[in-house]
Amino acid sequence: MFEVINWPADMAPSRSPIHFTNEIEVAVSPATIWSLLTDPLSWPTYYPGVSHVDLLDGHATLQLGSRFETNLAGQDVAASVVEFEPMVRIAWAGGPKASPSSRAHHAWIIAPTEGGCHLWTEETMQGPLWIELAKEAPDIFWRTHEKLLCDLADVAVRREASARRHEG
Repeated sequence: MFEVINWPADMAPSRSPIHFTNEIEVAVSPATIWSLLTDPLSWPTYYPGVSHVDLLDGHATLQLGSRFETNLAGQDVAASVVEFEPMVRIAWAGGPKASPSSRAHHAWIIAPTEGGCHLWTEETMQGPLWIELAKEAPDIFWRTHEKLLCDLADVAVRREASARRHEG
């Protein structure tokens, strides 16, 4: 049985006009996925539209409370890590600087499987900016996260294969 998302009450799917879930099976270890998710400097290699991430607290990788800024969905976004259980789950919350009333909560769960791991991501979004973007293309966020998962899986598989070659 897989874990469930720990939603903050105000960002629960039942209170959010935008909610989507994406998942994938990946033939890599949870540690490989975890290393990519917690290293935002690697995000441009797999995260659609991300060209940079600025860590604001002097950390090299994400940890509970880490604050960061990036550009997502064409928006300059400020966020912080609100949940952090190594190798199992991470979540960040924040929103676009241009629309303080627009917010998002993005959670990830990694579950080991016989062949690698099951990666699940789920997000809720609220506020006028996200709603306007969704009106233009109702499935844009879901499709972007499908690509995100596929690209993340590809990078993870290549990283793990490269590590195995260097070990041998």
